[in-house]
Amino acid sequence: MQQDQALIADLTPILGRLVDRHLSTTKEWFPHELVPWERGDAGTASREWDALRHPVPDAVRSSLFVNLLTEDNLPYYFSTIDKMFGSTEVWGEWARRWTAEEGRHSIVIRDYLTVTGMVDPVALERARMHQVSHGIVPQPPTALDGLVYVALQELATRIAHRATGKMLDDKAGYDVMARVGADENLHYLLYRDLVTASIERDPSAAVLAIERQVTDFEMPGTGIVDFEAHAMAIAKAGIYDLQVHHEQILLPVVLRHWDVPALEGLTPEAETARTRLLKRIDRVGRAGRRLAARWAETEARDAARSEVTPAGPGRDEVSAPELSSV
Repeated sequence: MQQDQALIADLTPILGRLVDRHLSTTKEWFPHELVPWERGDAGTASREWDALRHPVPDAVRSSLFVNLLTEDNLPYYFSTIDKMFGSTEVWGEWARRWTAEEGRHSIVIRDYLTVTGMVDPVALERARMHQVSHGIVPQPPTALDGLVYVALQELATRIAHRATGKMLDDKAGYDVMARVGADENLHYLLYRDLVTASIERDPSAAVLAIERQVTDFEMPGTGIVDFEAHAMAIAKAGIYDLQVHHEQILLPVVLRHWDVPALEGLTPEAETARTRLLKRIDRVGRAGRRLAARWAETEARDAARSEVTPAGPGRDEVSAPELSSV
């Protein structure tokens, strides 16, 4: 689209400065130095996997599973970004650098999981084959939509990685997820600032894109085997749910950093979109708080039941937030 080409041309010098900032800020690191190789042995590849040998909450296992498979689907993310922004000049340089850094994430997480046995390696590989064979990734309609999406997505990924690491109760795992999360944060900052520049360039177009992406936002993972069940577990554990999405992404980024409520000179269409956007953010916040309270009540009820009847019924089913589309 001509509009996309004009945006990309205007943002090219800004991206150049942001890439220079990224390269001067990021630190070189090596996956093999973070993996606890001493915890593996000759039986790692031959033993039947047993979840009981590796006690970790199911939600954490789900998060590790989804996070890694998302990284494994990297070729399709690169393809989408390459088509949307082009492979020449600094856009191509950044896309290739981003791909190299994201690929390193899949290496270190996979090696960590293989050595520690926290995830069934057979199920993981079968799911990887399914995921990469189908290549399902978000397809934003415009370049500006793409920038908004990756800004929100990179921050969401950083939050999920760090929260997962904190729940592992394993220093090696925490260090792996913290390292990956630090990279994702730098990616987020670059995309966030590209959106900020886009707002200065054309606030109306930016508001329209932000409203579309907030409304239709999908966490990476759509298409993964049993994704809905994994998303439910991840949400119930508080690793990433509607409340996290509202308090750690929508409020600080959309409302405060991009300062959408204060933008002036919007077209009538953009004003209408802003009204919808602000109402949407408020609804997400209320829904997130409501679901968090319901899950807390369920946890308390289950704890009380287990004290009286250890073999009693399990947790009541509660509707999950739509993490695949919040």
